[in-house]
Amino acid sequence: MEHRILIVEDDETVSGVLSQYLLRDGFLVDVVDDGEQALARIAEHEPDLVILDIMLPGISGFEVCRSIRKVGKMPIVVLSARGEESDRVLGLELGADDYIVKPFSNREVAARVRAVLRRSESLDRSDMSALPLRHGNVAVDPVAHEVTVSGSAVHLTAREFELLVFFMRHPGRAFRREELLEHVWGYRLGGTSTVTVHIQRLREKVERDPRSPELIVTVWGAGYRFAAAATG
Repeated sequence: MEHRILIVEDDETVSGVLSQYLLRDGFLVDVVDDGEQALARIAEHEPDLVILDIMLPGISGFEVCRSIRKVGKMPIVVLSARGEESDRVLGLELGADDYIVKPFSNREVAARVRAVLRRSESLDRSDMSALPLRHGNVAVDPVAHEVTVSGSAVHLTAREFELLVFFMRHPGRAFRREELLEHVWGYRLGGTSTVTVHIQRLREKVERDPRSPELIVTVWGAGYRFAAAATG
């Protein structure tokens, strides 16, 4: 099955080169150069994945991301020259599945697109175990995609949810950032800063005190581990 990719990018050089690379890689590609066109095109023919620039004329990429997430769960890969942590956090918090900082290699973008699509299709097939997970005051329903902390519902992005489920299914084991990138994101290429950002955001949502985490513990020199056994 050919996947349809929508590129939202106002730099014609960037969009032209990237679209040609993705076409050669077997994708169907559509290109628009501003946020209003992007939302109109999505409403007309929903793509399988959106590659979204942040610094767009008119509606910003952040606003486009927010609008998409109000109506659907189609995967979003952000491309941006804005590589500050605050920008990455905002993009991920708004629901982006990945955040790639310019300049980038077309090969890396294609690899990440394939990985995000694989993860999305895997979730659509509901191949996660249906058994609920619980540890202390944190409860997860993998089928309903619901998380509660002390009985109160907590909103997680799709990637934060996958990361929490992965940790809870592997209690007590330390994972390096590279391993988490491969197991949860589905690829090996690229930096691991996105893992760090997601863990920071996840801690803020599920830990009693994110500054002194008790669940997702840093193992110096080894990465992170879920501190105690989860029960299901």
